[in-house]
Amino acid sequence: MTTPLPHSPAAERNQAPILAVLRDLLAPRGRALEIASGTGQHAVHFAAALPSWQWQPTDVTDAHFAAIRARALQAGATHVAPPRRLDVLDAPPWPSDGGPAFEAAAFDLIHCANLLHISPWPCCAGLMRGAAHHLAPGGLLAVYGPFIEADVPTAPSNLAFDADLKRRNPAWGLRPLNDVLRTAEAAGLRLAARHALPANNLLLVLRHD
Repeated sequence: MTTPLPHSPAAERNQAPILAVLRDLLAPRGRALEIASGTGQHAVHFAAALPSWQWQPTDVTDAHFAAIRARALQAGATHVAPPRRLDVLDAPPWPSDGGPAFEAAAFDLIHCANLLHISPWPCCAGLMRGAAHHLAPGGLLAVYGPFIEADVPTAPSNLAFDADLKRRNPAWGLRPLNDVLRTAEAAGLRLAARHALPANNLLLVLRHD
């Protein structure tokens, strides 16, 4: 009997809305780096839909690396590279596993979903610094998740989620969007687009010029 692969219901729900935005943003071909790949559902789903793109999954631990490789093999996604260990708190060049470093300006897209609210706040600055180092000129950083917006009422479900995250770990929680954008600008990234997606999440598209 085949052992079921680890599965994230959240990734299953949000991968189609994220992909719909990416399709309109991306060139016909390019190289993508994914931060916090988890089970690898996004990497494999996006790679299957965008076969002329090369995808590099990463995560802070190797807990799901076997599942990522198996999921890519099942999908026939030969353009998904073997996963690498990457901690955004480590200074670039990335990754963090002691293997060959990614080249500067090596990626046209960096995708990061559901990281900032379940990691300490310094991870935001680390993500932005590393993205600025590894994105090609004109490259895009796509950041997905829930945020607190100063002029937009926060959905009750997001307020409850924020409170639950902070009970689990005081260093976690939904981040104020203005703080995230200031941190991005300090690293040389500017907001190119804000996309409202289902279940009160945003996809922020940041451009490296």
